[in-house]
Amino acid sequence: MIQTIKILALAVVLIFSILLAVVTGDYAPWYFAWLVGTTMIILIAVAGAVLFETQEAARTQRGDLQS
Repeated sequence: MIQTIKILALAVVLIFSILLAVVTGDYAPWYFAWLVGTTMIILIAVAGAVLFETQEAARTQRGDLQS
């Protein structure tokens, strides 16, 4: 059952990708760059937030409350 769900999910992603490629036409590289760039910016921001929270937690645990 899990395999069937995975295959169906991948089929949906494939169909969406093909439709996106057809709709964008000549502008596909620009849209691709926009999607990848936006995704990377979000991932980098989230990674920075996680690192900040980890550093703050470690500092609080050590007792360094100097602000």
